[in-house]
Amino acid sequence: MSKNGHYYFTTKKVGKAIWDYRMLREGDKVLVAVSGGKDSLSLVKIMKDRTKFVPITYDVIACFVDMGFEWVNKDILTRYFEEESIPFVIANPPESWKGDEESFGCFWCSWNRRKALFDTAHDLRCTKIAFAHHMDDIIETMLLNLFFQGEIGTMQPYQEMFEGELAIIRPLAYVEEKELLKLSQQLNLPVISSECPHSKTSKRHLLKGMIAELKKHNRNVKKNIFRSLHRIREEYLLGPQNNGEKINEPGTPQGKDS
Repeated sequence: MSKNGHYYFTTKKVGKAIWDYRMLREGDKVLVAVSGGKDSLSLVKIMKDRTKFVPITYDVIACFVDMGFEWVNKDILTRYFEEESIPFVIANPPESWKGDEESFGCFWCSWNRRKALFDTAHDLRCTKIAFAHHMDDIIETMLLNLFFQGEIGTMQPYQEMFEGELAIIRPLAYVEEKELLKLSQQLNLPVISSECPHSKTSKRHLLKGMIAELKKHNRNVKKNIFRSLHRIREEYLLGPQNNGEKINEPGTPQGKDS
């Protein structure tokens, strides 16, 4: 791909995010969560290609958690990983997950997928799990927490778990979703379209529409929201109540699994 191409500039953004948040270290073993969508396939491609020229050595393993959904053809993913010489593993969800046989929501599906990823990372002695959450996901999560949880918080580009034994990284933090759509088309990635029954009715889908409407008035609205997470003016935030107690206890930020 030409150095002037879209792939090059997307990779540069990934590299900057990795550097800014010190996501990778020498000898890291990175488990990349792959769902078959454009975001995760783009991420695993970029992460694998970067091993050829970055000044540190790290390993990449693609991991697809087979949740049993009929619309996902894991054979397509297997062929792609083999063609690209990407090491991969097919993981199973916990036994409590019943797949298409049960009525499930986003939280339950995400929890089971993430549990499988943590177990796989532990078994393979991985030091990092890379999720394909992009700038839009980070922005939407902040708004979800603001509107529906009454708190300000979002998913972090780098987050240590289990006293530093494992870390979650999000190398696409500086990349917009529209850029990944363009990239997946240019690279002809074998994207599997989601047929999740909740995809068009979730609160996240609602927020996408709200942000799109706001962009009609300010084209930089997404970048401004993202920047605001780095530019906190604490002197203009509400402090503790007069009795010294907090207004409420913070909940758990709503995230999105890949």
